[in-house]
Amino acid sequence: MTGPAFEDKVRYQGDIWVRLDTLPRLLAEGWRRTLAQGGVVSVMRTPFNWVMASPVIEIETGGYLGNVGLYVPEVQWEEAVAIMDGDDSEDLGELPGPTP
Repeated sequence: MTGPAFEDKVRYQGDIWVRLDTLPRLLAEGWRRTLAQGGVVSVMRTPFNWVMASPVIEIETGGYLGNVGLYVPEVQWEEAVAIMDGDDSEDLGELPGPTP
């Protein structure tokens, strides 16, 4: 069985968001906190909807815990990659695909 497929770049609420990774929701929640501490905004996309905030009660009561797409604004891509790499290196990789 294959998990949900998430686009590399999407337009969400008028802005371009870039998928940082696809990973289980619990891991994505931790990554979101790391990104937020570094000043980077993020959202998750489940197969059902976009998630801007994740109340703990939703996770405790059995909300969706499968794979999610973790997205950051295109303008914060380099910051997000540097935070997740744990350093300020210049090798940040390339942004995925063309802007939709």
